[in-house]
Amino acid sequence: MTTSDGFPASFYGEPGVLGMLSNGISAFLVLLQNFSTAHTGIAPQGVENILAGVHLILIGGLCQLVAGLLSFRKYDHLSGTAFIGYAALWGSFGATRIYFGAVTEPPTAMLNNMSLSTNMTNYMLLNATTEIPLYIKESAIAGLVPYILLSFLLAFCSATVNYIMPFVFGAITATLIFEAVALVASSWALVVSGILELLILIFAIYGSAALLVKGLTQRLALKGFGTPLFNVLLLGTANSSSTQSSGQEKKKNTKYAEPMALGFFCDTVAPFIFAFYSFGYMKSFGLGAVWVSIISVAQLFSSYYAHLRQDCYHTTKFGLHATYWLIKAWDEFVASALIVEDSEVTAGREMMVGNWFFVVAALVLCCGSLNMDVLELIHNLLFVLLTVSTIPQIPIQGYYIFFGVACSLFSAASLYGTFSRLINTIAEKSLIPVGPQPISSDQLKKALTCGRSKQGDQEVFFQTDHTSDALFYLSNGVAALSALHAAVSSTNPSFLHLTIPWVLISGAIIQAYVSRLQVTGAGRFGSVMSSIYVAVWATWTWFRFAGNLLQLSTGAAYGFTAGAIAFLVINAFLMLIAAYRNLVLLFLTAFMEVVLVCFLLSTLQRLPYLLEMTMLALLSIICTYGALASMLNCIFSQRLLPMGPALLKEKVRQETAPELPCPLANSRLTSGLMKIAGLLEEGGVCGVPTDTVYALAASCKNPQAIEKIYNIKDRPAEKPICICISSVEQLVAAKPPFSQLLWEFMRNVYPGGISCIVSKGDWLLRLGVGPAYDRVGTKDSIMIRVPDHTVTVHLCDITGPLAITSANPSGEPDSTHHSMVINRLGHKIQGVLCDGESNEVVASTVVNCLKIDEGTITIVREGCVPAVKVQQIFDRVKSRVV
Repeated sequence: MTTSDGFPASFYGEPGVLGMLSNGISAFLVLLQNFSTAHTGIAPQGVENILAGVHLILIGGLCQLVAGLLSFRKYDHLSGTAFIGYAALWGSFGATRIYFGAVTEPPTAMLNNMSLSTNMTNYMLLNATTEIPLYIKESAIAGLVPYILLSFLLAFCSATVNYIMPFVFGAITATLIFEAVALVASSWALVVSGILELLILIFAIYGSAALLVKGLTQRLALKGFGTPLFNVLLLGTANSSSTQSSGQEKKKNTKYAEPMALGFFCDTVAPFIFAFYSFGYMKSFGLGAVWVSIISVAQLFSSYYAHLRQDCYHTTKFGLHATYWLIKAWDEFVASALIVEDSEVTAGREMMVGNWFFVVAALVLCCGSLNMDVLELIHNLLFVLLTVSTIPQIPIQGYYIFFGVACSLFSAASLYGTFSRLINTIAEKSLIPVGPQPISSDQLKKALTCGRSKQGDQEVFFQTDHTSDALFYLSNGVAALSALHAAVSSTNPSFLHLTIPWVLISGAIIQAYVSRLQVTGAGRFGSVMSSIYVAVWATWTWFRFAGNLLQLSTGAAYGFTAGAIAFLVINAFLMLIAAYRNLVLLFLTAFMEVVLVCFLLSTLQRLPYLLEMTMLALLSIICTYGALASMLNCIFSQRLLPMGPALLKEKVRQETAPELPCPLANSRLTSGLMKIAGLLEEGGVCGVPTDTVYALAASCKNPQAIEKIYNIKDRPAEKPICICISSVEQLVAAKPPFSQLLWEFMRNVYPGGISCIVSKGDWLLRLGVGPAYDRVGTKDSIMIRVPDHTVTVHLCDITGPLAITSANPSGEPDSTHHSMVINRLGHKIQGVLCDGESNEVVASTVVNCLKIDEGTITIVREGCVPAVKVQQIFDRVKSRVV
């Protein structure tokens, strides 16, 4: 897709249109059923409810989920959080309808044996007399209450952004209240709810139309967006003691919105439902498990976007929380729906030890948050309390009371966390207090490196490859300790039923998610290992736990014997590769090899239980240390905790130096700068640092070199390339026919992370573009970069204007270190100017200035400089010039 002037519209469209329409249509579907029930007195049953539930999941759930994901990619914190949160709500609402429709479906045999008239008459009588089962009402109310609180919070926060979304979210809040009331009251609540749902539809249609027109015309033609109900700064003043720690996220990442508010959102809903259940309001957790599972999936998306932001801590935290909620949900489902008897549940849980690993993992998160803020540390300490409350050895009389209290405290802290993270990210200031750093980053690093040499501590640890490592160790640790049991436990049906979700969810389902993260982070070896262990734990669950319940035959067990041998061979290769990485990974694969030997012996009915228990315990200990070291090393981008040296090292022939894919030059040396300048003058393409991310550069004196860039990146031909110059004065000397407003705007944004699209003309020839005139920009326009980077500026002074574009294969993440350029494109380019880690993690913000004289500019791509700040600069400049 390109704009009218030919530049690529690399920004995402308006996902708010899809999000609000999804809310409006979903509300309309519920509205029809509510009015019908209130008018006829007959509640929808059977197939009607099932179809309504499917529509709610598809429209309100999946469509709105897409809107939320696109909002995160558009750097829209509020919309991303709201749309994914409401997607979970409508998905849960739809699942409840399907569940109710399934339990009230009339028997098929009864319908087949009746005449048509008798059939219809009896079915109507059935509908008129069948009420929603009490346990479904209890579960639905327990799920709706936290969403009511969060929806009110979202409505309030959205008032700081525009004055359409507050009405949409406010109407949803009121609707949820009366939907909950309708479950225990008469039909009047359904009528009120239906009227409110009609308002949701009206507000959603208008808001979608306003956003759609804005996207098409790039103007706020319809009122509602662009003007908040009140200024977010009225909520408080920035608190300097609550500033973000340097250890948490050193660079501003505007490529993806911050997912912290979404993570806290999910941490509000799940424990709220558990609190209702623990205090005895819900008798069965069948439907509750569905609600918690859906919100846990939403929390995995917050973990995923933290991973894309190269935020190891929140990737691990939200991934671990989602794992915990999923396991506890299905653990309670098994206890309340399958086993039922308290004595059997107690007998089964007393043999389980997997929850102890969650206690240790929660303490690991506490260590990772010591240099962040007080709110984060308190939240993690409450999670420790939560995991302690579910230790299975606690007597059942106090178990659920303790769990309910812990869930209540954790949910309250999460609700405050959702509000504070949302407001602070919208304002880009710490307006809502979150507290100072408990321990400074320097103090924490000193404590972690105590007694070791500084030289090793300064080794760079690239986050891109290791963001998901901690979650990999934690998922394997939970699975290993959960699988640990004595011989007597293997004959206890309650223990076997309860253990299945612990091993299957952590070892297979969550680890499959980790494998996906490893692929995204280019961790090829990590993705292979996690994928293999997904199969190992899934097979383990099927044979050792489900197999005992199903009483598999000896012949069937021999089939698992063949699989166990295959796992042993594959894991042996993983051990060999791990020997080239570090000792922690080598120990993990070695212990897993012994565990697989035990699995093989169990298929032959010769299992040494003591050996297996020892190996699983040691495996969980290794995973604990691996998670702690990986997370802290990734947070600080340094190897603070040792992972151990590689046991095997690649032998390098001493007679020949390792062959580099391309010539390298040091940016701190004049000779290095001159070397790259010479390569560019000769028609080469080189990787160079900028004030944002690394770029591919070609001299405008060599048009053929610019054409090479397209082949090197596999860049679509319709995407133009911009030019880079050293200063605005260089542009002034070319005497382009720019207006006073454009000159003033450029002087305010250059040098820096903003690129301006302006009209082409003969002035480009005077600038030095020369023969590359037709190779850069479009037919009528050109994008100009003036980087705030000494090395790049000096390079432009030597070579003249450069044609540049980001140094990454088209469609892949930007390069934030010269090593990334070398690894990905080194074999295709003629040189790399090495300058270490980049100043930013995203590219520049692109501003279309072609209509600046008409009083408007357009943000083509939001990069390291937020669109709001660009608009503020333009408004300030325009007020002075006009």
